[in-house]
Amino acid sequence: MARIENGRQSIDTRSIRTISSSHTHIDDESSFGSDSELNGFVSERHTDKYGFIGGAQKYSEESSQDVPPEVLRQREVKWLDMLGHWDKWMVKRHDKVRLRCQKGIPPALRGRAWLYLSGGKVKREQNQGKFQELDSEAGDPKWLDVIEKDLHRQFPFHEMFVSRGGHGQQDLFRVLKAYTLYRPEEGYCQAQAPIAAVLLMNMPAEDAFWVLVQICEKYLPGYYSPGLEAIQLDGEILYALLRRVCPLAYRHLEKHKMDPILYMTEWFMCAFSRTLPWASVLRVWDMFLCDGVKIIFRVGLVLLKCMLGSREKLKACQGQYETMELLRALEPRYMQEGFLAREIVEVPVSARDIEREHHSQLKRWKKNRGELNFKSPPRMHGARVIMLAEPPRRQDLQQNPTIVVPVPPPTPQMKKASKSREDRSSMKKKKSSRKSSQTPEPIPNPYPIIEEPTPRAQPLLFTETHPPSQPLPSQPLHSQSVLTEPLLSQPLPSQTLLTQPLPTQPLPSQSLPIQQLPTQPLPSQPLLTEPLTTQPLPSQPLPTLPLQSQPLPLAQPEPPLPPTAEPLPTPGPDPAQQQQTPPIEPPLTAKESLLQRSTHSLSSTEQDTYL
Repeated sequence: MARIENGRQSIDTRSIRTISSSHTHIDDESSFGSDSELNGFVSERHTDKYGFIGGAQKYSEESSQDVPPEVLRQREVKWLDMLGHWDKWMVKRHDKVRLRCQKGIPPALRGRAWLYLSGGKVKREQNQGKFQELDSEAGDPKWLDVIEKDLHRQFPFHEMFVSRGGHGQQDLFRVLKAYTLYRPEEGYCQAQAPIAAVLLMNMPAEDAFWVLVQICEKYLPGYYSPGLEAIQLDGEILYALLRRVCPLAYRHLEKHKMDPILYMTEWFMCAFSRTLPWASVLRVWDMFLCDGVKIIFRVGLVLLKCMLGSREKLKACQGQYETMELLRALEPRYMQEGFLAREIVEVPVSARDIEREHHSQLKRWKKNRGELNFKSPPRMHGARVIMLAEPPRRQDLQQNPTIVVPVPPPTPQMKKASKSREDRSSMKKKKSSRKSSQTPEPIPNPYPIIEEPTPRAQPLLFTETHPPSQPLPSQPLHSQSVLTEPLLSQPLPSQTLLTQPLPTQPLPSQSLPIQQLPTQPLPSQPLLTEPLTTQPLPSQPLPTLPLQSQPLPLAQPEPPLPPTAEPLPTPGPDPAQQQQTPPIEPPLTAKESLLQRSTHSLSSTEQDTYL
């Protein structure tokens, strides 16, 4: 018989147990529940991008923060790379994974990311076929009746759960029933239904079951056990943390004697899935499955601080009832996605603070109330801790395709084409191997290699600008006199030799070229560095002969010959230069000594050639 439910007409002729057990009426190919066939108005349904038809959690531009499509595509590529190398990212670059979870997981990969973050992927691979086994069992009738009554209360404005007996409610019933069989000592709690419903909106039933197991055992252990002792203990922890984060709100709640269990039970047990706008719910869950229960504490602290953190707001809350009404009707601006995500990150509460406060509150609990009736397993703070506690195998993290497309058998043409491609690739490999095995032939050099001559002692040319400070001892010259005057512009006769000693008249101030061949300069004589005169040299260069390896014996000095020819005239001194540097008469013996030393290693024939 038809009845009105949530403002829409629905049909309630059979129970969920009858529908889920009978596969003849509704199968996977049926559209029963997923379309509006039961409600009778297909064209009037308008859903948002999350699947909500209406209600307080429907999408709105004020409560959400849209991401540009190009940024979303870039994030999807990064998340695909992380999911492909999950163990390396979690061990070596967990801070980067946390940062990307804080920015928000892409909607297309949110279900897969939640499965990896919670450890449900490893749990599913290690228990292959377990969910199918639990799903095939009948279950405890005590829990099944309670589960069936709660199905229509879970997100009634979502298209997945709007139809009674639809696919969404069937999967929700299967997941909750399987958990009562998996943990019969805990059974079923009403707060588990919205948790499982959120998971079913993002992943298949089997994956949702294993993520629910991880949340109940690792993230929120003891929350859904009989007596709700764990949630009461966390309420005291929240109250103690509020004293440090917002003392004004803490004093107000303490003044009106408001127990934390009054306002935080639904927040924590449902992980804010029934409190916040849906865009904010997804962002909170992204961070919650990455960093653990400290995110739930931070969200609660942010809401209490924003609603009760100013004196103006506390003036309107004069009692316990007004305070409860204020906390139930949270202002939308404090629940906006961008604002809430920023505030959550900035709250100075860490997992160590929660554990420290947990130990102190547990001691106080034992002192006042005794031992806990239900001892829950230790709480895991985040995905990395869960992964390190139970290291996965490499095959457990491999991504299995959810859609398998059958490959048609290859045709003869396809076989021929593939064979030709293989032949071409093998030929290329052979050619490349031959090229690598052959040594390259040396390329001949087309240009002749010019051998550098052996270094020889070159004559050093020095010019004297100033006479030495002390005259050298006079020594007789060799039999052959050496030309010491500067070369003139007109060429001299080729066979004219000076046989008469130079006169003792003062020399001009012009620099005189002196050729010297010692291998090392004398320490007592300064080196002369003034450049040579710019007068042109004779047209034929003088040949230079290599020095002999052994020095020749010195010739005996001969007596001077009578003068046979007049000495060459010397140019007069420059008057301008003479005013700058007055001429100093150098001793002749110094000139003769330098010329004598330069001709010691030359024979008479070589001296003639040199001159």
